[in-house]
Amino acid sequence: GCPCARCARALGADVRTATSLLVDGVLLLDLTPGAALAAARAGRSLTGVRQALLTHPHDGPALELPPGLPGPLRLPDGRDLTLLSGHRITAVAVDVPGTGYAVTEPGRGRLLYLPPGAAPAGLADGPPYDLCLLDVVGRPDALARLRAAGAVALTTDVVAVHLDHDVPPGAELRRRLAAAGARAVPDGRTLTVGDFREVPELPRRTLVLGGARSGKSAEAERRLVTFPDVVYAATGGERAGDAEWRARVAGHRERRPASWTTVETCDLVPLLEQDDEGPLLIDCLALWLTDALDSVGAWEGRGAAELAARTAALVAAVGAARRPVVLVSNEVGSGVVPATPAGRRFRDELGRLNAAVAAECEQVLLMTAGCATPLRG
Repeated sequence: GCPCARCARALGADVRTATSLLVDGVLLLDLTPGAALAAARAGRSLTGVRQALLTHPHDGPALELPPGLPGPLRLPDGRDLTLLSGHRITAVAVDVPGTGYAVTEPGRGRLLYLPPGAAPAGLADGPPYDLCLLDVVGRPDALARLRAAGAVALTTDVVAVHLDHDVPPGAELRRRLAAAGARAVPDGRTLTVGDFREVPELPRRTLVLGGARSGKSAEAERRLVTFPDVVYAATGGERAGDAEWRARVAGHRERRPASWTTVETCDLVPLLEQDDEGPLLIDCLALWLTDALDSVGAWEGRGAAELAARTAALVAAVGAARRPVVLVSNEVGSGVVPATPAGRRFRDELGRLNAAVAAECEQVLLMTAGCATPLRG
């Protein structure tokens, strides 16, 4: 019954409903309205369920309990429960009211299921999970925490659940999740823990282009927010006496995760050459070019050779980078022709720089009114 545009577009396999998880027909995690009917539509039955566990408080109408289903309960944090079927369940503490559950079946792998809007508050040592189901869209930092703790590895199947109104369904949702190394599946889909599957391609080198206030910086940050140890290279610098610029910089800083490291610099080549560090986000190439033009005196028509050398070194470092890199730049070739020689010089140089960097990137996006159009990858 929601009238929003995102829900109106969620049709067929993209329909979004509340999430519950049926494990091997014997364990039900979360109890959603119409659970028995939903199971029947998926060709399953709840008659074999021996335990039902809740992950979060239910403040709405009373839960609908299908006939024959054992009464649901919520385990205290850290409590273990072993079913006669051999499934071992551990209650995992989260940072919101609720409980996550780690489920292990001997010889068949481990899964982790977290409630809506939750991130783990602490994780016990152990091998990576084979399957993780969590709120990737609403709490991307939860996935970053799991990766930092080694609980999610390259072989972990990360499935986004609890999908709400935050992102359009269909192709846009799949694009954003693939950039995070995650995926979504239709209701009723059976997932086999530990099965080989095609892992979504993680971002390597990505260039995000866009005009003013197009959403390019937000898109670049969103692509890395599920990864730990991100280095944010801010090329804007400080502008003494400019209160509006300081407000812009403060807004960007507040939006970044607290775990990110911010480096204020235009010396980007050394950062790109570090191959044993986390992902690198560069925002933005237009401000880097402004600094380069200032440094060589190019506004007055000097320093062409030095500017070309700086640009070539940056492009070569992008092409040789081994760490994941996301770069942001302005698209200035679609507007009015600048009225001054300096403005035209900047437009031309930035256009050439964007084209050269794009040639070294596996993925190139163009942002328009907050919407991403893939140009490559």
